[in-house]
Amino acid sequence: MFCSGCGQALVQGQPVCSHCGRPVAPVVPSVPGLQFQLERYAGKIKALSIVWFIYAAYSLVVGMAGLSFAHAFLFNHFGNWDHGPWGDGSFPPGWFGPAIFHFVWIALLVRACLALVAGWGLHERSQWGRIVAIVAAFLSLLRFPFGTALGIWTLVVLLGYRNTTLYEQLTWNPQTGPRQ
Repeated sequence: MFCSGCGQALVQGQPVCSHCGRPVAPVVPSVPGLQFQLERYAGKIKALSIVWFIYAAYSLVVGMAGLSFAHAFLFNHFGNWDHGPWGDGSFPPGWFGPAIFHFVWIALLVRACLALVAGWGLHERSQWGRIVAIVAAFLSLLRFPFGTALGIWTLVVLLGYRNTTLYEQLTWNPQTGPRQ
């Protein structure tokens, strides 16, 4: 502890500086219950990151199953079943169908990767992970019911002054400074 006026080293409990006579500022007590709040918030962040990992896997599996079924249905792989929208063979140009399916596959992979990155960033408690999770939450709000629920939960846990402050406290390491 040092004097705020002259920089002289002070002894613990000394009321005034022996060098310049300036009163020693009282030690500010820590916030009561802050450690409990941080531990509780860290548990919420851990659970949220795990659910983002699960949501990424769920999106990938359900999306792959849905696209496989749609491909088989639209391209008449069910045998002589002529009840699809293009069962009579009047499908749009030959490049159109595969292009749409490639676009949907890429969108599915991007969504799953974004969910994985959000989960990883929250698991690591990094600032970029918080930002990615907020973006992923907004994008998943339209994916009813699971994406909507996860998006709302993520926004409730990560947004707001109190939650932002707690998250910054989680990323701060007293020995090394902010955790990146």
